[in-house]
Amino acid sequence: MSAIYILWLRELKRYLRSKVQIIVSLGQPMLYLLALGFGLGPVFQRAGSGSYLQFIAPGVVGMTVLFSSVFSGIAMLWDRQFGFLKETLVAPVPRIQIMIGRTLGGATVAMIQGLLIMLACLIAGFRPQHWLAIPFAFVFVALIAIVFAALGTSIGSVIKDMQGFQLIMNFLVMPLFFLSGALFPLTHLPTALKVITRIDPLSYGVDGLRGALIGSWAIGMRLDFALLGVLAVVFLGMGAYMFSRIEV
Repeated sequence: MSAIYILWLRELKRYLRSKVQIIVSLGQPMLYLLALGFGLGPVFQRAGSGSYLQFIAPGVVGMTVLFSSVFSGIAMLWDRQFGFLKETLVAPVPRIQIMIGRTLGGATVAMIQGLLIMLACLIAGFRPQHWLAIPFAFVFVALIAIVFAALGTSIGSVIKDMQGFQLIMNFLVMPLFFLSGALFPLTHLPTALKVITRIDPLSYGVDGLRGALIGSWAIGMRLDFALLGVLAVVFLGMGAYMFSRIEV
């Protein structure tokens, strides 16, 4: 367990030391929040759906956690390039502990960024249905972070070059975000799009956040929680298998 803690702490310290990363990583979520939240607000309100800022804020939090957790896999490529990964792998520590420590570190960083964006949403005018809803919402934030940090670790264990990782992530992450219901309601969709959104694991995370924060559930709390929990176990297992076969 000490190896898990050390690697978790290392990922956290690496993030906290990079002030530029903290600021830059908040740029895109803030753009979506301000440009779309206020830009499309009048249209959304005239359609009789209320405040678009209230609707989009949980989606922006989910997007922030998704991007941060998945791209935590890039750190493995840097470690592979500079030799730190080889030093870690030759240590007398089970590889599954190394993988879990790295994954939890990436998930913790993603949760911190989700918290920062949540604060930005509150400053911009977002109001949850109840202030106690925020701790409940962060249960879903943690699940999203673990699921996609494990996915990022799995992909980072297979891909050996930065260009390949970025291409795969852009091909994977953007559809996950846009088809999750972060920007549009999941109700009254065409059948084909409804099926696609149900396949997207982020849909359940965004629905959980939105339901917890503003009381608007499109799928349901139990299904959101259960599916994310199952995916966390599955992706952690897949990541452990991929990491056990890594070659440096």
